[in-house]
Amino acid sequence: MTDTAPLHLGRWWSQDGEKIRCDLCPRHCRMKPGQRGFCFVRQATAEGMALTTYGRSSGFCIDPIEKKPLNHFFPGSSVLSFGTAGCNLGCKFCQNWDISKSREMDRLMDAASPEGLAATAQQHGCRSVAFTYNDPVIFAEYAIDVAQANRARGIKNVAVTAGYITANARAEFFEVMDAVNVDLKAFTQRFYRDLCASEIEPVKDTLRYLVHETDTWVEITTLLIPEENDGDDEIRKLAEWVREELRPNIPIHFSAYHPDYKLNRPKTPPSTLTKARLIAIEEGLQFVYTGNVHDPAGDNTRCPDCNHLLIERDWYALGQWGLSTTVKGTCAQCGTRIPGHFDATPGQWGRKRQPVRIGQ
Repeated sequence: MTDTAPLHLGRWWSQDGEKIRCDLCPRHCRMKPGQRGFCFVRQATAEGMALTTYGRSSGFCIDPIEKKPLNHFFPGSSVLSFGTAGCNLGCKFCQNWDISKSREMDRLMDAASPEGLAATAQQHGCRSVAFTYNDPVIFAEYAIDVAQANRARGIKNVAVTAGYITANARAEFFEVMDAVNVDLKAFTQRFYRDLCASEIEPVKDTLRYLVHETDTWVEITTLLIPEENDGDDEIRKLAEWVREELRPNIPIHFSAYHPDYKLNRPKTPPSTLTKARLIAIEEGLQFVYTGNVHDPAGDNTRCPDCNHLLIERDWYALGQWGLSTTVKGTCAQCGTRIPGHFDATPGQWGRKRQPVRIGQ
């Protein structure tokens, strides 16, 4: 392996005898100088903790914001998406395993300074930049610097994350994020332990923190895997927890699994997603979506008060627009305020996926 990435001194670490303890995520990896943590991109040095992938990425692409998925954050707008390598979870079903599980630093072909990345997003007219593909928690220093450069240009920041972060680090990380989609992978500790090599409680703590202590817009995604986390009782308990511990108007996306990486389960039937959506609605959740399948009922946004069609979606393309064009974020029929961030008219990016190259 050839590791040519420069070392960038990181934050959130402490001295633990002869070892460095990483205080960024709940693993609290302890390393001697030269050793790397579970995520593989954070390395102990004689000076402290370093991030080895600062300023380098597995690729940049302009996507529709709905692909993150975020349905209540400037619908129809474009978002410049990028990730790095590595991950602090060990999911056996990882859908981006070639990026998140990679230990080959030379696959990080694109490089960009925070200012260069923000400038590129502005040049292409992107409303936001998304830290995605792998979990941005592990490259938090880089993500924060990019986010600050974005804000200086009026560009929004989006984090797509599993929410596996310590209380010590989350305030600084999420303070610069305008929207976040948290991957709530299941609703049992057994699932997190056996299939993700992690724990569920820190994720629940992150969600409570985001919803009740920040202004960051929050949506949730749960990938439903047959025979693992798709049972009716588990879906009902998850929905009840979101309603009681968070808010009933937090959008939640139930997405279809396809076999990948180390887990061999059948594809999620569309009927499973439809049933999960109905259960969540029965439990009082107001905005429940389905993902990775073509399901108009599960794609569209309707007013929770009058059932007026607010946003029609065909995959990532928008159709009918039923939000007010004079009072942003309200139902054009009954005036109910819809939670989220909306313009008076929908964005026009559509389904396009446009790779871009970024230089220093």
